[in-house]
Amino acid sequence: MAVTVTPDSLAKSAIQFRKELLMVITIALQNSLQHMTLRPGVQYKQAVGNMRGNAEFGPYDPERKNGAPDIFGRELEVYLGSVITEFDPNDVLSSIYGSLQLSGDALKGVDFSKLVLTSELISLSTKLNMALFGAVRNPAGTKSIDLFNGFDTIAKNDITAGLIATGNGNLHNFTAAIDNTNAVDFLKAFYRSATPELREKPVKLLMPYAHYDAYCDDYQQTVGAAAYNTAFGKTVLEGSNGLCELVPLASKKDATMLQLTSKTNMLVGTGSGNDLEKLSVDRFSAFKVTLSSAILFGCQYDSIQPEDLLIGKLFTV
Repeated sequence: MAVTVTPDSLAKSAIQFRKELLMVITIALQNSLQHMTLRPGVQYKQAVGNMRGNAEFGPYDPERKNGAPDIFGRELEVYLGSVITEFDPNDVLSSIYGSLQLSGDALKGVDFSKLVLTSELISLSTKLNMALFGAVRNPAGTKSIDLFNGFDTIAKNDITAGLIATGNGNLHNFTAAIDNTNAVDFLKAFYRSATPELREKPVKLLMPYAHYDAYCDDYQQTVGAAAYNTAFGKTVLEGSNGLCELVPLASKKDATMLQLTSKTNMLVGTGSGNDLEKLSVDRFSAFKVTLSSAILFGCQYDSIQPEDLLIGKLFTV
């Protein structure tokens, strides 16, 4: 069965499946997003945060009134980013066609124009995934790492502002570099420095692969052939009562800090196809097409209160 994709068919697919294709951008982030909460439909800014009530039961007193609740507001801001890229649809199509398990009549219902655009958008958005933690907003920049403030950057700014601090119970300072001789003790100490309220929740410890590997190696050397040590790879921090999942991420490769928090506290905002987001395909050369797209993207902690978040500031010389 002959398969062709034309510039016209790509342009039509870009119009017909615009919202769906723009949402495809998050697919490249799935390794990270499975540990976070996606907030679609954000247009520039969205109020987030939480409220802590001060009311509580006490001995009966018809005149007693409790104080107003404490409101800890934060702001999830998404930034408008754009890309213009030229590509050869035949090269993309060859790759897709070669990897398909379908043949014969099963190929008749496949929209290859849509698949080509999907493949190209996923490729473009991989840089967003790698910038999730280290991105620093720079309006004059040209890369994904300049588009928004990543989770590490947001935490760094909150540390500078005094909102995240050891005295507040939401900051832990590592006193030496984590390696395969101390990772178990260091990560356990980090977890145990969290508030009891945070330790009662199912949480994720987000870390670079280097620290995860160090933990596995150190654990094996420390525990060895103990009966309960049944696998080399570890998914849960020892001593956390099964509540702390170890989560190594490629996007934490050059991290300056670790996060101990819940999935619901890590917010990633997108426009998911709202009117500010664009997707179009044009032809300006004989053999290539030009894909133009604009998206909204950003991230934020829903709460930085010690009951919800503990930042581990890694040791630097």
